[in-house]
Amino acid sequence: MTVEETDQSPTASTPEECCDWGKRPPHGGEHDLLKGPRLRRQELWTAIKIFNEFIRGFRKLHFIGPCVTVFGSARFDENHEYYQFARATGAALARHGYAVMTGGGPGIMEAANRGARDEGGLSLGCNIELPMEQVPNPYLDRFVDFDYFFVRKVMLVKYSKAFIVMPGGFGTMDEVFETLVLIQTKKIEKFPIIVMGKEFWEHMRTFVDNALIESGTIDAVDMDLVQWTDDPEEAVAMIAQHAANGNGNS
Repeated sequence: MTVEETDQSPTASTPEECCDWGKRPPHGGEHDLLKGPRLRRQELWTAIKIFNEFIRGFRKLHFIGPCVTVFGSARFDENHEYYQFARATGAALARHGYAVMTGGGPGIMEAANRGARDEGGLSLGCNIELPMEQVPNPYLDRFVDFDYFFVRKVMLVKYSKAFIVMPGGFGTMDEVFETLVLIQTKKIEKFPIIVMGKEFWEHMRTFVDNALIESGTIDAVDMDLVQWTDDPEEAVAMIAQHAANGNGNS
């Protein structure tokens, strides 16, 4: 599928590039922004850079059509069952006419993009500069590079009709819980959040039930915001049902 040009040609990441974790991140805009007060002209220049990053994302992703964002770990290689699971899910989404958006990196992200590409669907990535994930995966039709995590997360949420949560770590939990908070507080519409890999997430589900709900830090009804399945076709059906009920965004 030919779409508008990417910012640069995606390059496949090697296993060595994906597995050596713990390196110190390169100092960049987000590091400088969050380290404390600076000269006012520095703050102004950072605000301009952030504004430009938003505009670049808006321009790149405006005409993508119905889209589903897939969250998941960068650490699973193509031989892992979760990689194959995500690839099948990306393919199912594409068969039903959805563009597939991910964080643009390796692992689950690559797998979902690859599945969409397998079926001729639109494959999108919002990439972030990190020590081990800064290279966009090679299965993207269109991608945008971001320096700031919070700008990237806005883009991953802004254009999607639903969110699929695959097995992952801190980054995945950050993305899904922030999305849940946005829905819980009615900052965005009640879009489907579908958790896949039920066995992987079972301990988290138990923690939510036995700690958060039991302690009253969330209401039991809040868990109704989350749906669970290990079937890619069922996940797509959940999204389609939500849209059929008149809840899809335009």
